[in-house]
Amino acid sequence: MKRRSILGTGLALTFCPSVGFGFDPMKLENAGTILADAARQGEVQSSALYVRQGADVFSRSYGLARDIDAMFLLASISKTISIAAVMTLFDEGHFGLDDAVARYIPEFIGGGREKITIGQLMTHVSGLPDQLPENSRLRAVHAPLSGFVAAAVKTPLLFAPGTRYGYSSMAILLATEIARRISGRSISDLSDERIFKPLQMTRSAMGLGEFKVSDVVMNQVERSAPESGAGDPSTKSWDWNSPYWRNLGAPWGGAHGSAEDVAKFLGEFLHPTGRILKPETIKRMISNQNPRNIRPRGLGFDLGQIGDTPHLSDKTFGHTGSTGTICWADPATDSICVVLTTLPHRAVSPHPRDLAASRVADSLRKH
Repeated sequence: MKRRSILGTGLALTFCPSVGFGFDPMKLENAGTILADAARQGEVQSSALYVRQGADVFSRSYGLARDIDAMFLLASISKTISIAAVMTLFDEGHFGLDDAVARYIPEFIGGGREKITIGQLMTHVSGLPDQLPENSRLRAVHAPLSGFVAAAVKTPLLFAPGTRYGYSSMAILLATEIARRISGRSISDLSDERIFKPLQMTRSAMGLGEFKVSDVVMNQVERSAPESGAGDPSTKSWDWNSPYWRNLGAPWGGAHGSAEDVAKFLGEFLHPTGRILKPETIKRMISNQNPRNIRPRGLGFDLGQIGDTPHLSDKTFGHTGSTGTICWADPATDSICVVLTTLPHRAVSPHPRDLAASRVADSLRKH
């Protein structure tokens, strides 16, 4: 198969036939225009767009992002990577999804906690809160992850485990704590060894890893998520841009990565090679694990409509992030879309990431 590549500043296009699909570089350029305009207007300081369908690739960077290798704070996209790293231990037989969390974290008892399973942590039905009541205090004193774990195992449940959906960053934290206790490795090291290196994600780290703060783009913090300080100047020592947060490696929101690296990660779930997980484990992670009357979720992944993106099949999997990020892969069109920005998602509606992702989805539908 012949392939024609066009490379330039902020632009990388690769073309080859995609029979039956709608890969149209000009339409994707129109999607990128949304991000380009947002950069010119000063609304979004930095952004990147990466689209792949079959063997065709479209990638661009905008604003202050120097090139497509620019590393962004991925926010909650981190959850998918963290749980993938944890599931490598599942593949090795170290735990079962129906195992009680208390089996691995003995202090996690009382108030109904004994009923919570590892699988419930990964699908947001555990009853644990998203953020801790003492989140701001812990971040203000630059607490290590162990400080968050100590608080999470004691925090009251919001509902009986397994009875309803409740998005929970702290549940993801405890899932990674189980992995740490089993393997003796931090989630940062585990992600690097078992996800980033096997997939050649050379522009990614849980936290900063071997990178420096100067290697990653800075986030816009005004009107950011409350748990990150919401742009209050008094929270500057622990907000998204602080060395503390960038280095912490929070498994629920502290990963950094380039748009292409995120696409590599999704690509392994779209077309498994066995480099990180068994194919049957990958299938389980991107299939609904919740009861019929509860919002569908995979293991670490959101399913179906991701963010506000229309025209996606119910087989789509991916995630969004409060820093202004979104990624998804749709098996129905053999496509991957990654939009990374530095504008907090709550800062504006509709957000440029959603507008761009929606235009990508529309352009990739089968004709």
